[in-house]
Amino acid sequence: MDVLKQYLPLCWLKNNPLTLPRSVDFFKQNLLFYFVVEYFMQANMTDDPVEAFTEVGIATLLTLMFIGVMLFLNRTLYAYVQVTTAIIFCANIVALFIVPVLIWLTVSEDPLSYYFLALLLFWDYVVVAHIIKQVLSINLFASLVLSLFYFAATYFGAFALGQLL
Repeated sequence: MDVLKQYLPLCWLKNNPLTLPRSVDFFKQNLLFYFVVEYFMQANMTDDPVEAFTEVGIATLLTLMFIGVMLFLNRTLYAYVQVTTAIIFCANIVALFIVPVLIWLTVSEDPLSYYFLALLLFWDYVVVAHIIKQVLSINLFASLVLSLFYFAATYFGAFALGQLL
């Protein structure tokens, strides 16, 4: 619970992931939660649970690989556990808000639900950009561009690879 309290301020752009504790157990728990929630959301969007499982598996692997390559090129691979945990943890927090909005959107198709979804996706984008900015010590514009590459590589890459399989 103490580790959770230390990672939570990242969601409000308040901490540097490099100063957070390294906890492999917390990383594994977040990775499992991330996979389950992403699978739930993907299965909600598609009718094929096998396709959803494949795409979420690919997206998870691409996420882990993107972070690893980014840190390797920056020569900060030592911080892989903290940075990956930070990105996945913040995605999990945002997902806790996205799931009810997706249910609301599916049931009612209210335009307000689309606005909330867009706002939550923007929050996730900004949080990832903040984490990248802190870890790589780059300016805001560069972190926003790298965050865009992250989302494109992981989600669109998973969709493209899932279609090939």
